[in-house]
Amino acid sequence: MKSPISNLKFLPLLLLLVGSAFAADIVPDDAQLAQLAVQDRGRKKPFTTLAQESLLTLTGKSDYQPTEVSPKQNAATVLIDLWMQPDKWERKPLIQVSYQPLAVGVMGLPAKQKLFSYREIADSVPLRTLLTDLQRQRMRTPNAELTPLQKQAQQLAERVRLYESWARGQVALVPHPSKTDGIWLPIQDIGNYYNDASGAAAQNAFVAMREAWLKNDAATFDTAVGKLSKQLAALSPGVYPTPDELAFERFYQHFHPFRWAWIAYALAAIVLGVTSGWLEKPGYKLGWILILLGFGFQIFGFYSRIAIAGRPPVTNMYETVVWLAFGTVLFAIILEAIYRCRYFLLAAAPVAVLSLVLADALPTVLDSSINPLVPVLRNNFWLIIHVLTITLSYAAFALAMAVAHIVLGKILANPKRNDLAMLHNYLYRTLQVGVLLLATGTILGGVWANYSWGRFWDWDPKETWALIALLCYLLVLHGRIAGWWGGFGLAVGSVVCFLAVLMAWYGVNFVLGKGLHSYGFGTGGYSYALAFVIAELIFVALAIFKKRQV
Repeated sequence: MKSPISNLKFLPLLLLLVGSAFAADIVPDDAQLAQLAVQDRGRKKPFTTLAQESLLTLTGKSDYQPTEVSPKQNAATVLIDLWMQPDKWERKPLIQVSYQPLAVGVMGLPAKQKLFSYREIADSVPLRTLLTDLQRQRMRTPNAELTPLQKQAQQLAERVRLYESWARGQVALVPHPSKTDGIWLPIQDIGNYYNDASGAAAQNAFVAMREAWLKNDAATFDTAVGKLSKQLAALSPGVYPTPDELAFERFYQHFHPFRWAWIAYALAAIVLGVTSGWLEKPGYKLGWILILLGFGFQIFGFYSRIAIAGRPPVTNMYETVVWLAFGTVLFAIILEAIYRCRYFLLAAAPVAVLSLVLADALPTVLDSSINPLVPVLRNNFWLIIHVLTITLSYAAFALAMAVAHIVLGKILANPKRNDLAMLHNYLYRTLQVGVLLLATGTILGGVWANYSWGRFWDWDPKETWALIALLCYLLVLHGRIAGWWGGFGLAVGSVVCFLAVLMAWYGVNFVLGKGLHSYGFGTGGYSYALAFVIAELIFVALAIFKKRQV
């Protein structure tokens, strides 16, 4: 006797073949979709999160708008439509190719266009040749350093594979029968786990959902989604996420706590700056309130990511950027509470705003998705001790750099002033905190390296640049003690030495792109980093020029 599943095995395929005859204009119920769990890269998450992350990867944007006059479509609408009727999307511009040497130089695509269709990319013979050569190079020399063009081609191939996984229906909806970390299956393979009436019920709910989408029946579609999520959860209650867990992650994704944090910090910076010589006491109190409000938003953001991921929130560049903002404000709050000088809050707020705005505005460079840890990081003790210590040292140095900007700014405004001893002392104390943390973090990193890789030190680029940054700051502090330079030299050193931190933090991962710390690699943002370095060097040069004129 045939099982209930066998009668339905080929029904989704038949619907797929006729799907392109229909057009979909449904805007699905986000709350309902969020209760539909999926497994992606080893983590269980709401379907809405997967759709958002997938659209960001494919297009570089959180909403889909192929042309300036096109209406915006949200991620769920686009990805469901690609899932349900892939033939419709083969020639629609959905995949980003923004690297001009690849798009124009290799593939011959229009220079002013950023999004291209799957067919344009898949049919590109030069791209296939480039990827074939890259694969052969990998086989010959697995550890060979890739050129920027090869890296971009590799990333484009990953975007194409993501598109194909959606087009083929490879969305992992079906939970493992017993293992919480077991592999989930696409709905068409449900019979491999549940070859019974419960599996058939879930399959029927999916078929109803698909039919409703193809008929543009929004109400029926939302009802079918709700029914499907309940049927799937009933298959394996101990494995499927609870409704509260899914709802909480959806709330975090919609609330954007780090965005609210930078808004509060920006208002604090404005208030503290405007009231420096006018309404100082009420302005100072309001500045404190806004700083603490932003700090509270950041705490909630970190709590949310920890609750969702079950790990410390400092395992990729995005998380370290928002942690840097947090640490900078934390040190500013502590030091401001001691000295009551306004300068620490005034210095920290712009650093926090810049960090959080970059994290918010560059999703393709700073990936905010929450993913499981790579094996070498799966030790929360060392992860917390080493990574948090190193990143907090960067935060202290960022605060010192900001205070140094105030010092140098005052010099530019009036090179003859000699009333900056108090600011020089604040700067010195902040640098001491940073050096202590960076030295401690570097030593602990060697201990962790011995635990994970069997050696304390191997001149890995990350290790080397961390040491260079530490030596730079030790030189600045030693020079001040030895009398080689005074407060002005301390300020100049604080700005210039932060460029070594930038290299250790960003440059190794995004410019050099090699070493044992491969889990942190990425691309993009180079022009922003270079512009920052040039601007800082010009600023310091102007301050030195002004100072020497006295």
